[in-house]
Amino acid sequence: MLTQSPWGTSHVKTAASMAIQLLLLAFIAVAFFIRTPQVSGFSMAPHIDSGEFVVINTAAYRLGAVRRGDIIAFEHDRPAPSVYLKRIVGLPGERVEIRHGAVFIDRAQLAEPYVRYRDDRSTAPVTVAAGSYYVLGDNRANSDDSRDWGLVPSGEIIGKAVVAIWPPAHFGAL
Repeated sequence: MLTQSPWGTSHVKTAASMAIQLLLLAFIAVAFFIRTPQVSGFSMAPHIDSGEFVVINTAAYRLGAVRRGDIIAFEHDRPAPSVYLKRIVGLPGERVEIRHGAVFIDRAQLAEPYVRYRDDRSTAPVTVAAGSYYVLGDNRANSDDSRDWGLVPSGEIIGKAVVAIWPPAHFGAL
């Protein structure tokens, strides 16, 4: 004698259908809107360490504006072609200056609680051009960034780094 499942056949079909739809949605998201590169280097330490995998939302700036403090992924060919992760510090039209390691935006000092490894370099004032951004690594003492090679054009931005996913101990929002 066969017994009927308490869920019934229609519930099983609905659950299977939902699972397939979720898998399809996840595949589309990964294929078109998400990249998961492995970080190489220490320029964003201790916030993001070398060897970590992060999720890059490639649709973020099609749907919203770049904001100061965002960690962006961008393609850059200096000194070698690569994908970089850096933090947005200066926005178009702003005057960025670094004095003994302190960042000033339009002559006002920027609060940067995410910077743990400072350096004491100074830079001449730079006005950020339209369609470009001034970016810095969080590990200022060990970062190749706008201080060295200039502004990042918006066309080089791949997306916004949103979450660290590996190793599990570092899982969390950026």
